[in-house]
Amino acid sequence: MNKHRLTLIGLVLSIFIYFSSIFLELNLFEQVINFLSSLKQVKLGEVIIPLLIFGVFVFLNARRNSKNTEMEKAKRNIYKAMLSSSHHILNNFIYQMDIFKITAEDTPGFDVKVLAFYEDIILNASEQINSLSNLSSIDEFSIRTSVMNEQQEVV
Repeated sequence: MNKHRLTLIGLVLSIFIYFSSIFLELNLFEQVINFLSSLKQVKLGEVIIPLLIFGVFVFLNARRNSKNTEMEKAKRNIYKAMLSSSHHILNNFIYQMDIFKITAEDTPGFDVKVLAFYEDIILNASEQINSLSNLSSIDEFSIRTSVMNEQQEVV
C-alpha cells in the first residue's frame, strides 16, 4: 500500500475533482475545454484535469519508488560487504583460537570444563555469524533479533 501511496492519492484527488465538478456544477472543465478549443487542440472532455493530476502523481510515485529501491539496494550491498568482512575476520579469529584449544588439550591438568566452555563460545559465535548471514530482511530489528535469539539459547 505504501509503495503506491502517491498513485492512490492522485487517483482519489482526480476522482474528487471530477465528482465535485459534476455535483456542484462547476465550470472548471468548461473553462479548460474552452482554452483547449481556442488553441485548436484535441478535446478530451471533462476528464483532462483528473487525468493530468493522476498522471503527475503516478510519475511522482514511480520516481519515489525508484529512489527507494536504489537506496535499499545500496544498503543491502553495504551490509553484505560489511558482513562478509566481519565473517572473514571472525573466522580467522576462531581458527587462531583453535591453536589455543590444541595447546590446552595437550597441557596436562588443564581443566576440561574450560575446554567445554570454549567449545560453547566458539559454537555460539559461529551460529550468530550464520544467523546474520541468512537474514531475509535487513533492518535493525531483524539484525538485533537474530543475534539476541542466539545469545538467549546459550544462556
